[in-house]
Amino acid sequence: MSKISAYIIAWNEADKIRSAINSVLWADEIVLADSFSTDGTAEIAAELGARVVQIDFKGFGNLRNQAMAACTHNWIFSLDADERCTPEARDEMLATVALPNPADAYYIPRRNFFMGRWIKHSGFWPDYRQPQLFRKGALCFKGDDPVHEEYEIVSAKPVGYLQQPIWQFPYKNLEEVARKANRYSTLGAEKLRQRGRKGGMLTALSRGLWSFFHMYILKKGILDGWPGLVIAIGNFEGTWYKYAKLHELTAGWQPPDSPPLGRDEIGKKAR
Repeated sequence: MSKISAYIIAWNEADKIRSAINSVLWADEIVLADSFSTDGTAEIAAELGARVVQIDFKGFGNLRNQAMAACTHNWIFSLDADERCTPEARDEMLATVALPNPADAYYIPRRNFFMGRWIKHSGFWPDYRQPQLFRKGALCFKGDDPVHEEYEIVSAKPVGYLQQPIWQFPYKNLEEVARKANRYSTLGAEKLRQRGRKGGMLTALSRGLWSFFHMYILKKGILDGWPGLVIAIGNFEGTWYKYAKLHELTAGWQPPDSPPLGRDEIGKKAR
């Protein structure tokens, strides 16, 4: 029987980690790749039976590579703290790894829930992000990618696609929309800087507007009602700040000198 390790990456996800782990209790091993959370995330995971591995955060690419290295079984299922495995997805994965000649990596569709409804457009369905079920060694990530990590499939077999979705709750509330836009734009700006890209405020504005148009109109986010509008605005904000922060990284802005100022300087100019 093929065994599956489930790994979850997390940092200060105490309000989400219990539900995430509960959804993969069927796995033969659960590994929490934690980056030294301070809110009790690791303690909750250990209480539920997960093996906690502490990893310094040096970008999501490096984090995922180290999380996969910590898994001990031949098959790996990757789950984020804001995702939940469903019974249907569990059953399909178990049946898939039991096949006589399965693929080495599989995409799994994700259903996103936000502002009280399932998101059917906005590029959020079926939302194939990266292979989430794969043989150990069949997937690796670019280690220096801070965010939106690129991956390589190390297999001659074609990638498979499972049919049963897992769930994702991308934003707990509107505050998290803004928080993620801020965090990911900082990481994204650094990624662009590493690649030698240049930013500018006009570039930031045009990229931001295009990202809004792409998600809200071309990806039909307008059909998702208010959640679709919020997602598109969040995407605009994240893209705008990513390129604006890139410009900030390369512009070298410095404030004017401000020398020590004491009372003995009074009247010197007049003299």
